[in-house]
Amino acid sequence: MVNLTINNMKLSVQEGTTILRAARSVGIEIPHLCYWEGLNDIGACRICVVELAGMEKLVSACNTEVAEGMEIYTNSPKVRQTRKVNLRLILSEHDCTCAICTRSGNCALQTIARDLGIADPIYKDITERFKWNREFPLIRNASKCIKCMRCVQVCDDIQSVHVWEMTGTAQRTSIGVRDGLPIDSANAKCSLCGQCITHCPVGALRERNDTDIVLDALSDPEKVVMVQFAPAVRVAWGEKVGMHRVEQTTGKLVAALKQIGFDYVFDTVYSADMTIMEEGSEFIERLKHRDDYSWPMFTSCCPGWLRFVKSEFPDYVQNLSTAKSPQQMFGALGKTYMAEKLGIDPSKIFAVSIMPCTAKKYECDVEEVNDSGFKDVDVVITTRELDNMIMADGINAENLPEASFDDFFGEGTGAGVIFGATGGVMEAALRSAYFLLTGENPTADAFKNVRGMDGWKEATFTVAGAKVRVAVASGLGNARRLLTAIDAGEVEYDFVEIMACPGGCSGGGGQPITDGTEMACVRGEELYNIDSTQPIRFSHENPSVRMTYEEYLGAPMSHRAHELLHTNVEAWNLLPKFHTSYKQDNVED
Repeated sequence: MVNLTINNMKLSVQEGTTILRAARSVGIEIPHLCYWEGLNDIGACRICVVELAGMEKLVSACNTEVAEGMEIYTNSPKVRQTRKVNLRLILSEHDCTCAICTRSGNCALQTIARDLGIADPIYKDITERFKWNREFPLIRNASKCIKCMRCVQVCDDIQSVHVWEMTGTAQRTSIGVRDGLPIDSANAKCSLCGQCITHCPVGALRERNDTDIVLDALSDPEKVVMVQFAPAVRVAWGEKVGMHRVEQTTGKLVAALKQIGFDYVFDTVYSADMTIMEEGSEFIERLKHRDDYSWPMFTSCCPGWLRFVKSEFPDYVQNLSTAKSPQQMFGALGKTYMAEKLGIDPSKIFAVSIMPCTAKKYECDVEEVNDSGFKDVDVVITTRELDNMIMADGINAENLPEASFDDFFGEGTGAGVIFGATGGVMEAALRSAYFLLTGENPTADAFKNVRGMDGWKEATFTVAGAKVRVAVASGLGNARRLLTAIDAGEVEYDFVEIMACPGGCSGGGGQPITDGTEMACVRGEELYNIDSTQPIRFSHENPSVRMTYEEYLGAPMSHRAHELLHTNVEAWNLLPKFHTSYKQDNVED
């Protein structure tokens, strides 16, 4: 242990502790911008500087370890003045039009400027201008970038995709796409996972805003607007609108969507259960004809993972399940079977999808997933965009009454709910695969060994006398390690689930942002809690799924099911024509 003093307060902390963490342990919060625990501690912003007794030079608290007898002052006159100078220099390179920034009210820079009492700029404005394709699902506003390097670090160290890099020197220092490539180039290899967005402390990175497209559809009397929302949305949507976790119920979210004006509100959990029936049946088919396929079989729910494997490991594309994601299955069924069931002209249906994901904006525009005769999902908005719509309508979500999904397609199971957590797709698939092979249900928690936040998990289960080797990876850096190990012959699996975002969809790039905190674990645990309380925990027992097969599809893997619910991932274009209302290419910030 090391003994020290912070602001005249004596304390003891473990050797190797940073000043920032030592101060936090006694309730002293040192402001910082670039620091993110476990990811970025480069001390670049110089906002976390503190004064050490007997030392002239200030030191950064985020990466300076404590030493015996240290006397530290976190808010001395010298520290306050230096922080103000440093912050004003950062602000001179930052577009301070906060009123129209997506991070206004949830911005570390804005908060620190307010706390330091900075009201007027004193340095010349030298904000950077940069051209960007505003139709691309990921938008970068160079004039807001503070060069904190978080986007570079998360893309390099966590996701291993290496999209961003620092360019230039001194005042010309900037962050750009590697090798000067345009972001919409296939060679940029952006997976659209959105982790750079959720780790940016300001509004320099954001998703393309598609809420106006939704509002236009809602105001069109000729359109029937149908909305689905993903499992992970139900455990995150209340964060930005100020609700306690126990208050952000699914019923209140349905009520909010009805109040916004959606004609039909459905649950993507229904089509997650459909995905399990198709993907699980496909896995069994491959097991029965093992010599006809390449192994292992990979899940195909995550478009960020699909973009990654097509760019980085194209030889494994043939190993992907042909099953569409729940979003796209819902869209295909929405404009065929569901339209028929509900008595709606499919040409009038406008399908909206609310997802925890930025890559889903790309997925809905891929030509190979649109098989209904129409665009299956017309537009995708993120959880953050949903929250903006709720707040824009002045909806007091906390006081909304519980509401139910519309008939038939709001029914889901616990298995479908856990799709939003890492390991959830694998566990749900194994629950139903066991039934399809044996005719009996396993215990609902028989495959819980694939749960947890470890980036790469593996397990072996015995199903119908056969050993099934499975693996689960979340985060593209872990996916790269896993695929490299398979390449090298170091591991062998039968079935692998991969999600692009650490923690799975619960930590998706479209989820609400809590700066400096990873929320995937908390949200994932909530999804498993929901699963444990559901009356039905097996996808094959979902009454709506059974009805869909009996009345329309016939059986999993049938000809009609293949037409509507499966896709040829090898034919996917990484740069489809984005069907948005944006017409200006490469406009300046």
